[in-house]
Amino acid sequence: MSVLHKLRRRLAGQGGYSMIELLMVTAILGTILSAVTVLFVQASNAEFDMNRRFQSQQAARVAVDKMRREIHCASSITPTGVSSSISVTLPAQCPSSGGSLTTVTYDMNPVVVGQRYTLRRNNVILADFSTLQSAFDYAAPVPSTSLGMLTVTLPINTNPSKPNKQWKLVAPMVLRNTTR
Repeated sequence: MSVLHKLRRRLAGQGGYSMIELLMVTAILGTILSAVTVLFVQASNAEFDMNRRFQSQQAARVAVDKMRREIHCASSITPTGVSSSISVTLPAQCPSSGGSLTTVTYDMNPVVVGQRYTLRRNNVILADFSTLQSAFDYAAPVPSTSLGMLTVTLPINTNPSKPNKQWKLVAPMVLRNTTR
């Protein structure tokens, strides 16, 4: 028999894959596709979580920066409640006072009691996802010794069930316009 005859007979044959081979290939392909799908879903969830944490941290930084500018200009601070609210008196020369003596209130408003609080300025939300209600620690000025000082502590966590994902912002601020 010639090589050409053997090749022609092999090409003309009706052989194919058996049902068992097709099922095995389908099962392997299904396993690989499900693993890749799980990987993509987890990556997407991680990216969403990271973006949410970044935005919350950035909002806290911006809020504390705005607050710092007003505190540096303030003439007095009156703590109210259990370190969850302060009233800040801004003299007329402060840029955010509008040209007249103004009182601004900062407070930590509960969204989910015991888990989540928002930092507000006159009922306008500045930062979210704080896990601490008593964020303000005020030390009054001591005559002829020191200026008044406010320390703001904002632990930020977008998922309180995972305490290892917490980020903490601690910002000490001096009241420059208080008397020594």
